[in-house]
Amino acid sequence: MGIRVIKTAVATLVAIYAAYLLGVDNPLSAGILAIMGVDTTRWRGLKTVFARFMASVLGLLLASLLFGFVGFYIWVLAVYILLAYPLLARTGLKDGIITGSVIVFHLFARNEVTAHALLTELELLTIGLGSATLFNMAYMPKESRTLAALRVRTEEGFSAIFGHLAEHLRKPDSIWGGEEMLETLSTIEQGIEVSQRARENRLIPQDEPWMLYFQMRRQQMESIELMMESVAFVSSHVSQAELIAVLFDRLKEDVKSDFYEGETERMLGELEAEFKGMPLPFTRDEFETRSALFHLTRELRRYLGIASREKKRKSTSAQAIIQ
Repeated sequence: MGIRVIKTAVATLVAIYAAYLLGVDNPLSAGILAIMGVDTTRWRGLKTVFARFMASVLGLLLASLLFGFVGFYIWVLAVYILLAYPLLARTGLKDGIITGSVIVFHLFARNEVTAHALLTELELLTIGLGSATLFNMAYMPKESRTLAALRVRTEEGFSAIFGHLAEHLRKPDSIWGGEEMLETLSTIEQGIEVSQRARENRLIPQDEPWMLYFQMRRQQMESIELMMESVAFVSSHVSQAELIAVLFDRLKEDVKSDFYEGETERMLGELEAEFKGMPLPFTRDEFETRSALFHLTRELRRYLGIASREKKRKSTSAQAIIQ
């Protein structure tokens, strides 16, 4: 049973009892409104509750005019929908369309437009959505353990990918299905989603280090995809391929380390200098292979550069995460 289900149940109970104790007509409606108001994060809850309250107020005003001038006919509800839904969508209150409809239908069921009827609906709105807001703000589960686990899975995926790239450079005939790529991409997207949820649960909005971390990893995955294309063009074993494979062997461990010392980047620089001093290829096959390896080193440098650039933007607390 999720925490949101528990909060919804308690918020509904509190709203119904509050409406009952305050003597508001139809207290069960307050419970329905509370169910609609409970959300997954604090800031999303505040945003949607505001939209639902304002949409309901506008809906009440429009419905009051329709019912007052036309009457309480069922077809008038269809006219209300035709007028209110586009209006609420254009004013940025589309999240409150359903809540507003509940209030309007409730007013229609009363078969009267009086000050008492409108006040009752506003009281139900305040109690129901207020109860939901109270429980939205009161407690939200911490996401730190989930994010830490997703980080481990991401880094293990990177390590496995680098291992396969190194193997292909040493054995061009080896076959790899690329399952780790899909799994790691999925993990990164999940990490971004959970990071966003964690950010929206902060009472004071601020940069979320985990969000920055997973965004960095997503950029690096794009770089890895380009590396794979270059590696696929390596159809024969050459000495340069072994040198790059050694770099991937080191990256297998570096990606799981809590510290980044730049050793791989230094080794890459030495390798690039060594490439420049090598004699030109003699055969077309060697030329194509060397060209693919050259593009591979360029993309590998971009991969390493992403982490170093992002790291410079982080505070000291965030640097412990992004390595």
